[in-house]
Amino acid sequence: MAKKKILVACGTGIATSTVVVNKVEELVKEHKLDAEVEQIKISEAKNKQNEADLIITTTMLPTKYSIPTITATGYITGIKTEELDQKILDALNAE
Repeated sequence: MAKKKILVACGTGIATSTVVVNKVEELVKEHKLDAEVEQIKISEAKNKQNEADLIITTTMLPTKYSIPTITATGYITGIKTEELDQKILDALNAE
């Protein structure tokens, strides 16, 4: 499997996305996936989507994207985190 690129976005690219980046990096490491995680502002996602495989966000999506998107508020609230982990793994393993 080729190296995957994951964009993690929140409104400012600082607060909630930091929490999600840490969780996603742990998930990637735990499952020994070859993936790069980049923290961005949601306003940057449209221009960066062509160089990525997945967008994970904690905010409302302002547009449609050409790659899969996952809302990761579960990592902030602590609710249904196992389901969220599985969604991310499924999206990364889909070819």
